[in-house]
Amino acid sequence: MPSFSNTVNDIDPKGLRMDRYIAENLGLLSRSQVKSRELEARVNGKAVKISRIVKNGDNIELSWNEAEPVNLIPENIPLDIIFENNRAVVINKPQGMVVHPGAGNRQGTLANALYHRRLELCRITDGRACAQGPGPGLRPGIVHRLDKDTSGVIIAAWDDETTAFLAEQFKSRKARKTYIAIVSGIPKEKKGRIETFIARDPKERKRFTVSDNGRASLTLYSVIKTWRSHSLLLVRPKTGRTHQIRVHLRHLGHPVLGDAVYGFTNAGFPNASLMLHSRSLAITLPNESEQRIFKAPVPERFTKMFKLLTNLSKTGKK
Repeated sequence: MPSFSNTVNDIDPKGLRMDRYIAENLGLLSRSQVKSRELEARVNGKAVKISRIVKNGDNIELSWNEAEPVNLIPENIPLDIIFENNRAVVINKPQGMVVHPGAGNRQGTLANALYHRRLELCRITDGRACAQGPGPGLRPGIVHRLDKDTSGVIIAAWDDETTAFLAEQFKSRKARKTYIAIVSGIPKEKKGRIETFIARDPKERKRFTVSDNGRASLTLYSVIKTWRSHSLLLVRPKTGRTHQIRVHLRHLGHPVLGDAVYGFTNAGFPNASLMLHSRSLAITLPNESEQRIFKAPVPERFTKMFKLLTNLSKTGKK
């Protein structure tokens, strides 16, 4: 993830909007890229919006996502397709698959797999559209993300119009995402809300943390089942911050089992992988008036863990 820091000293004393300063004075990103690459900014140590006015003397810190490689390689990777039409496709993403190419993950990603499928569908339905080979217009629009080790429902668009249509529903919080998670311990409340600000951890750039200087974040949860030392939660994030569920459950004192970044050391489950799964997505498709609900089956790693936790509870072991 690229980053940049600088002290402003070359603009009009009245100041300049952050996005304009980045594009026009620094030349780091265009104003459209500032948005598309989810740029995060801090001014004098505090998280700010990109519309903030910056002035001479301000110390700014910036970080943003890398651009998807121009030479995205189509790869014939099998996909578990939940739904597909000529506008969108819904996938049950397996644990371990990266969504977007980036440093160290140029191939083998969901984007590579979807690009290949898009080209194949294009050839089947209208070979003329693919006559000139792969191009930007054929790339699938992935409008939300799942962490590499989070499995489950994710949607992508086959055209730019659908990409914008779906993306707006996530932005306006009309799309409803539901996850299941096995967490350490048993929450005191059967239902609750976790409402904090989340920011990038200043000590570790790949982590996020609860911070007064972060972005507003809200997660709802309910306890579905408990064992002696763990619980199964239904989790509904109302905002879409990076690592939000994992950060919030850690903040609650009940991190996701198997979370190597935000979890607690648990000698009883040294080989557990991240027990977080995108169970369903409710969203409206183009030319439809009602939301559809897409669901991904409970993964085998969960059913195995259910049996293990039940057996340990019966024996009195944690």
